[in-house]
Order: sequence, then structure tokens, then C-alpha cells
Amino acid sequence: MNISVPHTARLLGAGLRALLVLTLVTGVLYPLLITGLAQGLFPGRANGSKTEANGRVVGSALIGQSYNLPLKEGQQTPEPDLKWFQGRPQNGLGANSVNTQYDLILSGATNRSADNAELVQWVRDAKAAVIRDNSVGGYTVKPSDVPADAVTSSGSGLDPDISPAYADLQVHRIAERNGLPVGHVHHLVDEHTEGRTLGFLGEPRVNVLELNIALERLVTEH
Repeated sequence: MNISVPHTARLLGAGLRALLVLTLVTGVLYPLLITGLAQGLFPGRANGSKTEANGRVVGSALIGQSYNLPLKEGQQTPEPDLKWFQGRPQNGLGANSVNTQYDLILSGATNRSADNAELVQWVRDAKAAVIRDNSVGGYTVKPSDVPADAVTSSGSGLDPDISPAYADLQVHRIAERNGLPVGHVHHLVDEHTEGRTLGFLGEPRVNVLELNIALERLVTEH
């Protein structure tokens, strides 16, 4: 079959025009439309769910943070700052990964089975630490009191929320470390406990960043 040069040129021209139109529609107009709708309807979420305190952005409500003490000389692993509510374990990709402190270089799970010896040891160590850190004068944490999210990381390793049970478990320590009445701290947790989405999706949860911001205000006012 002989194809003439003018016919070939027409086909190439039609293809080029289609490419330009589709590029304009899908690469420019559609993103602008969606961005405009998002900014108009959900500006906070569209901009990363930024959380502010004292007039400055301190994090995102969607990403967990560390609450640790500064590293001491020769220390490689920071200790938790126990005057703050602590989030879930931060070794979502393993103890030697790049994401051990909520760093946003990578996100992922351990990919270890439930009977993996290393994972089992992580859970045991985390449980012992939770019991030790949260057992204060007049209040002793029992092994059966420790909820699953206190000793396991989330699938992403970046979960910003904890269960109400884990938040309640930390109340006595928080009260003692900050010189606050236990009842006031319990009330703070209750105020920041969110129910299931739409009443039936997910589980009740407490955002650790927002809870600690409220805790800081309570300490300042007390």
C-alpha cells in the first residue's frame, strides 16, 4: 500500500493536535479545576491538614511525630520525653530502617509475620517499656492493660492517632510529670477523642499532636 506524503502529514497533524488537546485538558485544566475545588471546599485538607500552635505550624494532623528528649553524648537512640503523650512505636520499617523516628523518607510496614522472632521481641520490649514508663505512684499498669497500638506500629509507620485506651493508660504519668490533677488530664483525653467516621467506619481515636498542644495550654494555665 502506497501512502502519500500529504496523507502522512495529515495523520501526524491530527495526532499532534489530539496530543496537545489532551495535554491541555488532562494536564492543565483538570488539575486546575480539582485544585480550585479542593481549595474552595476543603482548604485545610488540601494544604496538608497543617496544625498550628502559638501562631506557627507545628505539624500535620495526618502524620505522627516524635516526642523525645535531646540525644545525650554518645547516645544513638533518644529516650521518650515522658511529660508528653506518646504515639505508636515508630519502627514501621524495622529498627534499622530510615523511618525509625517518623522521618518522611519512606513509609511502610515491617512485612514480618506474627511469629517472626524479631517482631515478637520488639513487641515484648515495647510492652515492658509501656508498663515501666506509665506505672507511677499509686497507679500500676498491668500487662493486660496494654492495648495493641501501644506496642505495634501502623502499616505506614506514620499513624498520628492512638486508641483512647492507650491515651487513658498514659494519663497518670502525664499528670505526675506536669503537676496536673488526674481528672483534668482525663477530661483532656475525653475532649480529644474522636468517634468512628460516619458512626461506623474505623475505631475511636485520639490525635496525639492535637492532644499534646491542648496539654501544653493546660500546663500553662494551671
